[in-house]
Amino acid sequence: MAHRRSQYYQDEYFEDEEQQEETDFRRVKHKPPHHRLKGCFFWFLLVTVVICIFGGRYVYHKYQAAHTAVTQFHKETGIKKARDTSQVLKSGKPVSILLLGTDTGALGRSYKGRTDTLVLVVLNPNKKAMTLVSLPRDTKVAVSGHESDYPSKLNAAYAYDGSASAMKTVQKYLNVPVDYYATINMGGLENLINGVGGVDVTPSLTFSYGGYSFSKGQKVHMNGKKALAYVRMRYTDPRGDYGRQERQRQVLMATALKAVSAKNLLNEQFLQTFSKQITSDLTFNNILLLAAKYRKATHHMNSTNLQGQSQMLDGQSFEVPTEDEKQRVTDLLRSALELTPAQTGSTLNSSDQISIN
Repeated sequence: MAHRRSQYYQDEYFEDEEQQEETDFRRVKHKPPHHRLKGCFFWFLLVTVVICIFGGRYVYHKYQAAHTAVTQFHKETGIKKARDTSQVLKSGKPVSILLLGTDTGALGRSYKGRTDTLVLVVLNPNKKAMTLVSLPRDTKVAVSGHESDYPSKLNAAYAYDGSASAMKTVQKYLNVPVDYYATINMGGLENLINGVGGVDVTPSLTFSYGGYSFSKGQKVHMNGKKALAYVRMRYTDPRGDYGRQERQRQVLMATALKAVSAKNLLNEQFLQTFSKQITSDLTFNNILLLAAKYRKATHHMNSTNLQGQSQMLDGQSFEVPTEDEKQRVTDLLRSALELTPAQTGSTLNSSDQISIN
């Protein structure tokens, strides 16, 4: 019965086309990412945080409009945080934000969806640095609160209990506190691209997907739907998921650059549209503190990913990092958070205690 429940949450929403593509893709050997950032929509989520940081002055002058928009996308998880996150922000200490990208709202999907993207970001104003660690969505874990369904994929955590189970699973897996989260759906990406009038992108390879064709090296103007098709294709890319990540960065950075040059970037209409696509437990006051204390944390960026090895279990492909690799990532994140070194975590550990010192 536990196996069937796990299979339900992990596989229910795969489309026939992607199932066939994945079957073919399993025969392709992955290439090392060379520290490329993983994830489907983490750049868009990251831009969200950066906009909040650099938009502090605007937020101050447009208080009412911004307050209304933030209130609309604010959603608490209901979980007890590993530490007093409000005090962390007030004191200007390093803070962590889990960025989640879901496939809800795209290609006609209306269900809760899975998290195609999981990136843990640490903002350290003292070191004037931002650290990003991408977590493979197929990482083998026991989802917090649903350990009987082990093994599960990390992206299934969101399908169980939303952002709450994703946060608890990640922090237990790596033994680092996760202070806040921000989630956006693929439909939100489409709307944002349309909101800035589309983007110009030079495709990195030639392929067809979702009714659109792309030619390598030929710049093309993309609306939201076309850009979504460009970033979504994965299994027929010779570089697999890593190639898709590069395409996603292309589109999302092009969108960000165009958005920040637009005069109406943070007008009320934009905020209202944006607030319908994102959920976060960051409050309006939290965002003001980020704007006041954490702007310099964006001066330098250190990025990496948790690298796993593919394993087939019960007909499913998992990514399984070594303990040394997990420890490397834990050490990096804890150092960025200015916490003392500690052993990496385990989702099978009966204790939910997270080292926060």
